[in-house]
Amino acid sequence: MALAFSIGGIELVSKIILYFFHERTWNKIKWDYKMKLNNLDITSLNILLRHKTPTDIVKWALNLTDNRIVTTSFGIYSSVLLSTINKQDKTIKVIWCDTLYNQPSTYLHANNLISKYELNILKYKSLKTKEEIDATIGLPNLDDDNHNQFSEVVKLEPFRRALKENAPDLWFTNIRVRQTEYRSEKDILSFSKDGILKVSPFYYWSDFDLDNYILVNNLSKNTNYFDPIKALQNRECGIHLQ
Repeated sequence: MALAFSIGGIELVSKIILYFFHERTWNKIKWDYKMKLNNLDITSLNILLRHKTPTDIVKWALNLTDNRIVTTSFGIYSSVLLSTINKQDKTIKVIWCDTLYNQPSTYLHANNLISKYELNILKYKSLKTKEEIDATIGLPNLDDDNHNQFSEVVKLEPFRRALKENAPDLWFTNIRVRQTEYRSEKDILSFSKDGILKVSPFYYWSDFDLDNYILVNNLSKNTNYFDPIKALQNRECGIHLQ
């Protein structure tokens, strides 16, 4: 019995020590990384952030720079990220690349969230009208030769334009592990090919976790969302390859 208490005591003290140093490290990085974001050691930071809540991650990231954006397609779980960030920063630029081919329910969902949270929305869309696209490209499926052209015209070019005009240092996203093969190779923190720090606070959350969060917090869910660029849930639309 004495041995059991001794082991238990050692384990308790060890956990307290580990927690102490973990929290000291966490508190230190909150304030010490006032530097160029591309110098961040995201490998070490991802280990620390793995055990933080999405709200903690958002608060920490907001301290890094004022030059930040959040992107949304007003998809299925868009209310989760937008509501979380809005609680901490009500003026952050919200980039929405509207493909012009969203379902009516998505436009309703978008309008509701924009109104509810008074989002600082910056809407980007194709330089061509929907009528021009319909007449020249149409709405192709994945097997069509012009699907890449369609993707470029309705989503990729508008997104590159958004990045160029806003030139953010930090980009909040809602990508999650297991969504696609590409996204499963990322983490809470990653860099875009142009060196923008991407922060994904809900990276390790499952659909079940998000559904429960929506229920508990009385948020809306865009169940009928469809992206004609991705077409399939496990396929990239392309903006996270930018």
